[in-house]
Amino acid sequence: MTTPTPTKYKLIFFVPPSALEACKTAIFAAGAGRYPGSGNYTEVCFTSFGTGQFRPGATANPHIGTPGTLEEVQEARVEILCVGEEVVRGAVGGLKRAHPYEEPAYEVYKLEDF
Repeated sequence: MTTPTPTKYKLIFFVPPSALEACKTAIFAAGAGRYPGSGNYTEVCFTSFGTGQFRPGATANPHIGTPGTLEEVQEARVEILCVGEEVVRGAVGGLKRAHPYEEPAYEVYKLEDF
């Protein structure tokens, strides 16, 4: 009888460089970024940098920018593996607590194992 393999997820989020380390620390503390297997790799992620844009609405309280004004800011895109639903939910919770934006941009994808 085989033991079921936990479901794997990919968490992707965008963050200003000044908050990058705080967000990664919170997400790693939830158990994200660990690869199963004999290598015991931890705190694994991929980071790339680019330009994000947004226009805060009239009732927004933005960390960066002014309501009604189009903003372009440098941001990091971070991709992290999460093994198990509990881990990905904890990672998203940690991200929301550590992220400076009023509404952090993030995506969660369920991965297939072939």
